[in-house]
Amino acid sequence: MKPLVLPVLCAVLLTGCSASAAAPDQRPSTASGTWSPTAAAPAPQITVSVPDGVTGQALDTALQVSATGGTLTSVRVAPANGGDGKAHVAVSGTFDAARRTWIVGRTLSPATTYTVQATAAGPDGQRITARTRFTTISPDRSNRALLGPLDHQVVGIGMPVTLRFDHPVTNKAAVERRLTVTTTPQVKGSWGWVRDPLTGQERVDWRPAHYWRPSTKVTVTAALSGVDTGNGRYLSRDISTTFLIGKARITRVDLAAHRLTVTENGRTLRTLPISGGGPATPTHNGAMVVMDKVTDIQMNSETVGLGDAYDMQVKWAVHLTSSGTYLHAAPWNAARIGNTNASHGCIGLTTSDARWLYDRVRPGDPVITTGSTGRTVDAGNGLGDWNVPYPQWSERSAL
Repeated sequence: MKPLVLPVLCAVLLTGCSASAAAPDQRPSTASGTWSPTAAAPAPQITVSVPDGVTGQALDTALQVSATGGTLTSVRVAPANGGDGKAHVAVSGTFDAARRTWIVGRTLSPATTYTVQATAAGPDGQRITARTRFTTISPDRSNRALLGPLDHQVVGIGMPVTLRFDHPVTNKAAVERRLTVTTTPQVKGSWGWVRDPLTGQERVDWRPAHYWRPSTKVTVTAALSGVDTGNGRYLSRDISTTFLIGKARITRVDLAAHRLTVTENGRTLRTLPISGGGPATPTHNGAMVVMDKVTDIQMNSETVGLGDAYDMQVKWAVHLTSSGTYLHAAPWNAARIGNTNASHGCIGLTTSDARWLYDRVRPGDPVITTGSTGRTVDAGNGLGDWNVPYPQWSERSAL
């Protein structure tokens, strides 16, 4: 009987070898007709780079979520209270090609408790979800930004996008990276940094290479919550606006001829007599843009550094520069309108002509002056961006 034992053992051993090499979803046979399941694959593991419960987390944290033994199916990082989409914002990010790592794509909001919820799946379909929570710093210093034009506003073809800051910005590139301009139709344009020569206020403007086309729709998104503008002075909100470009209305002022001509979509509407700034206080040359307008305004020369030269109530005032240039009614100067430049820098019209102009112009309409002995208006004085040729304008971008 002993010679029969070896062949039987050999057959059993061979069968065992085939079982160890079989595919996981197959049930290998043995000589006894029984089978043994393969060991279950280990569950995937999720790691969040910021530990659970941390407080005082930096706003520029490179938050990362990783999976081992599987792939990430979803990652959500959001304020614990749901957020308001502006001061406490959800955080976006991107997966790598293998979906084993998710990396944050923006700054975190200050003074915000975030929850991280990540789900990963193993090769056998087994899923695991990890949840953590952390809180960001509350900065001691802040900055504030004001975006224009207003949401849903209709503006003229010369209106730039403006983002004004309460305090100077030294991390200009960090700010610009968080700004997006989308236009319909698509328009070439660039951000450029300017400073108001009178107030010192700093802003970054976006303007096209040429005046806007009428009916262009513009959407601006500034994802600024958590951005350090410099020296630990943080912005605390996301802001956005969508506005529309109206008619192509341009006012051209010839200060040598004492005339003003208004065109709309290429058609001349009217030519009006005017009186500009006198020899001692000439009106600016160059392209200005209507900032705003008011029916009545108290004009005081002390506010623009001209001493006690005047203090009067003025009607139908169209605002052109932050240094105080206006188009307005000047009935006290009636004898000089149309023949002599004698104002303190503003452009005066008869009361009826000033009312006619006031009723038609809107913020964003270009006002182009020539023939003055004065200097070209500074880019930061009002909305003087158009006085910088576009190649030089684009060089003002921090990027």
